[in-house]
Amino acid sequence: MEGNVTLGKKLDITAIIISIAVIALVAVMRMPSMKINTSIDFSFLPPMHALFNSIVAVALIFALYFVKNKNVKAHRNMIYIAMTFSLFFLLSYVVYHFTTPETLYSDFDHNSIVTDAEKARSGSLRTIYFTFLASHILLAAISLPFILFTFIRGYTGQVTKHRRLAKLVWPVWFYVAVTGPICYFMLKPFYA
Repeated sequence: MEGNVTLGKKLDITAIIISIAVIALVAVMRMPSMKINTSIDFSFLPPMHALFNSIVAVALIFALYFVKNKNVKAHRNMIYIAMTFSLFFLLSYVVYHFTTPETLYSDFDHNSIVTDAEKARSGSLRTIYFTFLASHILLAAISLPFILFTFIRGYTGQVTKHRRLAKLVWPVWFYVAVTGPICYFMLKPFYA
């Protein structure tokens, strides 16, 4: 039998619990009644989100390069970097959204109301932004448990299962990591 299947099964349960908790947390933080008042200004975090996601994307490219060149140790290190910066992103993202009012796309006058005139001013970029944002959020939520399962398969030495999952998960994880900074740069003009 390949790898430590028993440990993998135990870690799978943890991955499911973490995935459910993260998705619930992200859903709850969008509720206005859940905002936390603090004297700390966390408005500096959105560029950090973009930076963390960019590091994840670069680490994933190197991870793919290294595994294709049979350098498993370097591949593993790049995946550890991608996982670490994904965690940094998640923590930063949650703190920001629990403490800071939402920035609205097309809110040119920064009054938290998007008028029809402001929507018209954005033109087709508004549709492009929301297409990227919706796909980014949906795929991030769907891929989270599968990223964890893929990581667990590699960590526990279940190489065949790891490879099979990674072929499906890598492109989705990479897409999420790339579209995060794209969404940030498209939303950047509307930060107060």
